[in-house]
Amino acid sequence: MTKQINILSTKKLLSKQKQDLLDANINLFEEDFIETKIKNFELSKVNDNLIFTSQNAVQSILQHPKWQELKTKNVFSVGMKTKDLLTNNGFDVVAYTGYASDLAEIISLVYSSDSFTFFSGNLRRDVLPSTLKENGITFNEIEVYETNLTSTKATPPFGHPSKGGESRFDGILFFSPSAVESYYKWNTIKDEMCFCIGETTAEALENKKVKNIIIAEKPSVENVISQVIEYY
Repeated sequence: MTKQINILSTKKLLSKQKQDLLDANINLFEEDFIETKIKNFELSKVNDNLIFTSQNAVQSILQHPKWQELKTKNVFSVGMKTKDLLTNNGFDVVAYTGYASDLAEIISLVYSSDSFTFFSGNLRRDVLPSTLKENGITFNEIEVYETNLTSTKATPPFGHPSKGGESRFDGILFFSPSAVESYYKWNTIKDEMCFCIGETTAEALENKKVKNIIIAEKPSVENVISQVIEYY
């Protein structure tokens, strides 16, 4: 009899994404380990170029009554999904990369004489603003959304019990460093395989001494799922 594979996703997936796992005979458990909400903010002192490193920041901007005024500015973004969301809403994305560190390098090398406004969240990583600051680039930052950790204990029937009675999964899907932190508030990782959307998420796990890590070839939810199906 084939062993049932049990996977935990640390964010709730779309119907099509779930179906791909089910079609591969993979049993899915899912729970949102983080939540985001829009903050109140002012669109004052916005520089000539805009930086977005997440879809959450774009969604927050689109809720602002004056967001249309920003469409005259050039945009720099991280992630294909972020770029697509911006483009679909009429923004001109002049450069995008898979990671914030790469975008910071491009800006520092090619656009160092320009000024930027970085739309961020409260738990954003330091790599991009630190690099811009180190290279003397003019920029300011507007915090437009908030990420909260919504950790929960992964216990039966959430997962399937191991011999010790503790809930264990064959694999866990992580889509952000924040989700890693949230998961670790109430849970541990032993021998589960961890599937990560990108290098920064994998680094968060490595900092927890996790060894079993597979990084998606492209930073998308769909590619993480493809890696899971291919692995099992």
